[in-house]
Amino acid sequence: MNITVLGNGGFGTAMALSQHRAGRTVRVLGHDHVYTSAIAATGRNPRYLPDVELPPELLFTADPVVALRDTDLVLAAVPTQHLRETLLELEDVMPESVPLVSLAKGLEQGSGLRPSEVLQEVFPSSPILCLSGPSHAEEIARNLPALVVIAGANDEVRRLVQTALTNETLRVYRNEDLLGVELCGALKNVIALAAGIAEGLGLGDNTKAAILARGLFEMTRFGLAEGARPETFHGLAGVGDLAVTAFSKHGRNRAFGERLGRGETLEQILESTQKVAEGVWTSRVVQERARDLGIEMPLTDAVCSVLFGGLTPEAAVRALMERAQRDETD
Repeated sequence: MNITVLGNGGFGTAMALSQHRAGRTVRVLGHDHVYTSAIAATGRNPRYLPDVELPPELLFTADPVVALRDTDLVLAAVPTQHLRETLLELEDVMPESVPLVSLAKGLEQGSGLRPSEVLQEVFPSSPILCLSGPSHAEEIARNLPALVVIAGANDEVRRLVQTALTNETLRVYRNEDLLGVELCGALKNVIALAAGIAEGLGLGDNTKAAILARGLFEMTRFGLAEGARPETFHGLAGVGDLAVTAFSKHGRNRAFGERLGRGETLEQILESTQKVAEGVWTSRVVQERARDLGIEMPLTDAVCSVLFGGLTPEAAVRALMERAQRDETD
């Protein structure tokens, strides 16, 4: 099995390392030639996984021809907002009919498309899937156990990719609800921002637990309105990924929200980090779509107001607490 990973960020590198340990031939394609060459030369990815040693047999390259030669499976570990431009650069070298698996968790600005839809637009003849679930790069890279789901329309391809990616420390389940799995991955990042804001404000565990519970309700409401299956939101891609993202020290969106809660602005945080918090950009897409669907998304609205509307985190909390009384299931 030859596997190509598009993107040498934290999760792309961690998945490449996991598959290399399982005996796969893995090549990682980076867009920055200088940085990618440095990873190849030093066996380190200091920007994203500074404490992880990478074996010399794990190939890092900026040459797409080398990365995609004789590949059997492609894992697209590129942030949602950069996915399309990355794929378009590979149109002439991507092998036909090779399964493409999205590892991204967001919604594309402008189009509102899910990562799998972007993949399908660029490569219409390829089987498209997504991998999601509670799987922080830092723990995958340390070879700690993780359980995830592979979702896609074709059961035969799902089973093939499930078998290809499963190893001693990565257990992969199948799920045919591609829509729901991807929406879980996008929506949980928005709720994780809210959890981080609460952390930054010092609001305690009761508040964070309430955000997780109401956030899951909000995610499920959105998913059902879009046609996803409710059980997906109560599985690994839903509550599992939401919990780890909202509470873990590794959660980028939670950490981003925490800085907002401590008083930093969106611009200040963006200028100081190279790591991408997908929920920042996804929140606006979700908010606009929710309005089109005619559903309430109070936590998403609050996050958007803090990020883009000039509302202080303290004022956002007051507004949520002062909402009209209602039944819990409304």
